[in-house]
Amino acid sequence: MTGPAARAFLGVEASATGRRWVGPSPEEDRLAEAMAQTTRLPLALCRTLVRRGVPASDAESFLAPALRDLLPDPLTLKDMAPAAARLLQAVARRERIAIFADYDVDGGSSAALLIVWLRALGRSATLYIPDRIDEGYGPNVPAMQALAEAHDLILCVDCGTLSHEPIAAAKGADVVVLDHHLGAETLPPALAVVNPNRQDEDGSLGHLCAASVVFLLLVEANRRLRADGVQGPDLMAMLDLVALATVADVAPLTGVNRALVRQGLKVMARRERPGLVALADVARMKTAPNSYALGFLLGPRVNAGGRIGQADLGARLLSTEDPREAQALAERLDQLNTERREIEARVREEALAQAEARGISGPLVWAAGEGWHPGVVGIVAARLKEATNRPAVVIGFENGIGKGSGRSIAGVDLGASIHRVAHEGLLLKGGGHRMAAGLTVEEGRLEAAMERLGELLARQGAAEAGPADLRLDGLLMPSAATAEFVEQIDSAGPYGAGAAAPRFALADQRVTCRRMGDKHMRLTIGGAEGRLEAVAFGCFDGPLGPLLEGGGAGRFHLAGRLEIDTWGGSARVQMRLEDAARA
Repeated sequence: MTGPAARAFLGVEASATGRRWVGPSPEEDRLAEAMAQTTRLPLALCRTLVRRGVPASDAESFLAPALRDLLPDPLTLKDMAPAAARLLQAVARRERIAIFADYDVDGGSSAALLIVWLRALGRSATLYIPDRIDEGYGPNVPAMQALAEAHDLILCVDCGTLSHEPIAAAKGADVVVLDHHLGAETLPPALAVVNPNRQDEDGSLGHLCAASVVFLLLVEANRRLRADGVQGPDLMAMLDLVALATVADVAPLTGVNRALVRQGLKVMARRERPGLVALADVARMKTAPNSYALGFLLGPRVNAGGRIGQADLGARLLSTEDPREAQALAERLDQLNTERREIEARVREEALAQAEARGISGPLVWAAGEGWHPGVVGIVAARLKEATNRPAVVIGFENGIGKGSGRSIAGVDLGASIHRVAHEGLLLKGGGHRMAAGLTVEEGRLEAAMERLGELLARQGAAEAGPADLRLDGLLMPSAATAEFVEQIDSAGPYGAGAAAPRFALADQRVTCRRMGDKHMRLTIGGAEGRLEAVAFGCFDGPLGPLLEGGGAGRFHLAGRLEIDTWGGSARVQMRLEDAARA
């Protein structure tokens, strides 16, 4: 039981971050103990599996997912057959191929997959990624006309599903769309539109990112090559790119996505792709990659080029074979990421103040500002969503036109709602996924558009969400947080969207705090009976840092995730602290 009738874990009804703590139910504890008896797995691991809905009969296959058993037949996706046939025809005839990709990690990874696959067959492609500010998202008429004049086949990756006019303008070239964004009732006039989120698909593969759609295309292409007696390129060696895109695009880490990321992390650990090696080095990664590294260390750096710099830097980094070029690109992206953080901080402060002044208890939290960089509005929207547990939209205006991005909460389809507002004429354009979407709006229609969007979101219960509960997997003593314990828990990973990393509580603990810069804190938890080091990143951006720092000799309940810290060359267990309450 995790609803309102369930007793708050450790009695915490309102923590430092305003959340109610919810622990395992008696039924979950019973199932975990039964699983431990029947499977001989450690009890802590069984508790993690039960909390994620894994029955004892599936525990073994869940801990060792076989990609071959989970990967869908590519031909279950509509238009896959003509897409694969046209790609192979272009390869066989040495036709001129162009790749039009989105400027984020998913688009860059999708483009890199195609470039690497074509290179292995002795072919090449022209890479085109639009400028976020000058051209905006997706294909545009001038770019598609120019590409069509010089190419026979244009592959649109992570975009194109709603690009009717630009694709119609690509006269003289065939266009294949490989996308995952929500589609409209009519498809663009492309040779093939491969998209699990087409309206005429059943939605069973709607959780795939664009890179996974591209990967399935290459699986089908390789299958056809094999039928003709030709050995296709090694696709398993490309799963590092699929893993990066899946995590960075916040696709749920369940089912085939989880298997793709798990295998992709193993490939990445071999350090064979020059771009990812260079990126890991500039990010100062000292351990084997995990989903946190993909989402928070590597992904933001790949994204930085498309956000505030040169749009194609990320895709070039991911596809290059030259270690020296990779190093130069990685250093440039690292620099841009630092600049992006500075821009984001300024916009975030202004947006939060504006949203709070407008009110944050309704179905939609939104903010708009002149000159806000369109490359950071999505990140700021995510911060507003996290702070309020409401769908959030942030818009930057330039010359009367606003480009915005939104992030949603569970159970609220933001992409479909924005698409409807656009269809009703209040937006110039808009659409996306359930959890993330983009829009373009005229300044004179901003208020009306946001009011209408709020109405649509309210119908889905967005205004009823209180502070999100913090789900905890159990109670620990500091002395129990061993490396062996962390390794057991990690074996049920990778963790991320749709598969939250296990969080544990430490009850009634003394803490010793010391600041790290202006926003972060290191802590020592416990005393003679056992100690545990902890780190709280960004805790002074909210109430957590001040609570702990001002606690004096008081005692606290603490909550967070356990990890192995290798900073300084030695490995030790630490807690990444997320929340606290006075004991």
